[in-house]
Amino acid sequence: MTEAIQIIPDQQVATGRTRRDIASRRSALCAGMVRFVVSPDRVVLPDLEGTLPGRGFWLNARADVLNKAAEKNLFAKAARAPVKVDPALATIVERLLVRRCLDLLGLAKRAGEAVFGFDRVRAELAAGNGAVLVAASDGSADGRGKLAALGRRCPRVEAFDASQIGAAAGRGATIHAVLRRGRLADRLLTEARRLEGFRPGSLIEAPGDAKHSDLRDHPDL
Repeated sequence: MTEAIQIIPDQQVATGRTRRDIASRRSALCAGMVRFVVSPDRVVLPDLEGTLPGRGFWLNARADVLNKAAEKNLFAKAARAPVKVDPALATIVERLLVRRCLDLLGLAKRAGEAVFGFDRVRAELAAGNGAVLVAASDGSADGRGKLAALGRRCPRVEAFDASQIGAAAGRGATIHAVLRRGRLADRLLTEARRLEGFRPGSLIEAPGDAKHSDLRDHPDL
């Protein structure tokens, strides 16, 4: 498990900065978008951390938006030069977001900011310590429902299967996890919101929670 990802959100996310989506031409919070740069050999690369050098091009974190931007040659238009776009760019971004979420889950485990297993998660939620509830997509509906009811004020991430959650925690297949309040929980939620644009239905927001991007429901391009 890599520990190379940033624990603290990059400055653009932390300060609530906005950038213009090259597809819709509307501005939105960086936390709900994906930055891209053009490599020296003119290949479009996703820059999820927002740290790669060069001029950045921003798109709403949605698979359909990325696909249509590639189809309409919007990266080349924004770069004002020919560029190479991988046909599987949306899949690549989705895979990177999954990796970031699981890495954050593992970091939270090692930092003592996450607990795993039905009984321990239930105890955390009952004590009011839960910030983000994670449930395996292949877990039983009964168990997930019970914890969801107990942690009804927690957003729920259901983007991963039990083997992925277990691997992130350094243990066997695991269905339930919860993160306590803190920077890692906030970061995981930010990444899960971006991932939801590639895996619709994988994030259930808590009542009253606001999403980071106001472009989530913009019309088709």
